[in-house]
Amino acid sequence: MARSLLFNVLFYVTTTLFVVIGSPLLFAPRRWAMAALAVHGRFELWLLKTIVGTGLEVRGQEKLPEGPCLVASKHQSAWETFALIPLFRDPALLMKRELFWIPFHGWFSKKFEMIPVDREKGPAALRAMLRETKKRVADGREIIIFPEGTRRPAGAPPDYKTGVVLLYEALGIPCVPVALNSGLFWPRRSLLRRPGTIVVEFLDPIPPGLPKAEFLSRLTESIETATNRLLAEAKAKEPASSPAVNL
Repeated sequence: MARSLLFNVLFYVTTTLFVVIGSPLLFAPRRWAMAALAVHGRFELWLLKTIVGTGLEVRGQEKLPEGPCLVASKHQSAWETFALIPLFRDPALLMKRELFWIPFHGWFSKKFEMIPVDREKGPAALRAMLRETKKRVADGREIIIFPEGTRRPAGAPPDYKTGVVLLYEALGIPCVPVALNSGLFWPRRSLLRRPGTIVVEFLDPIPPGLPKAEFLSRLTESIETATNRLLAEAKAKEPASSPAVNL
């Protein structure tokens, strides 16, 4: 627990320093700010590995298309919000609009040209979100969405929302499913960080143009099957550091 506390303190201190020292980037080209965001992600991953002993293994990254794509990732912890960034060329995350109101965090989110999502405002907000997303696609960026909408505990039953289907149908680009096991080592709503290896696995892209029901079924099966496999792998390799999960 002492290592977890040390990491958490350093994580928030160094993140704050990155924001303060990087403030001039608010007035620099976006690509500079995105490069700094990726550096921050790599640094925090190094810190996590050095202090807690939690490493990262990436599988299937070669499956990412060279052009724009929709990335649908499993979401088990806050780890994904910074650790996935360095794995992409130029990612644009869908984020709750309220996060854009937070000083510095929101300012940088606008600078990065992330995509605000306002779930409470109905069709008009939905159309605005789609317009912004299509602009990012036109710029050749990867669009990252967490299709369950929020963090889910490792091993919890899937709860996929319709937003990912809407984007898939509207954008007409390949969708790359992503499985991971981060929830075993960075549990949600907990200060505990566990040693081991977080695995992120890029799965076979789903081509555009499938019927909505077929797409959602294929996406869910792909992510959940691979995620359950990764959880079982981690449990078998590192039973002392992994909590029990229902697979």
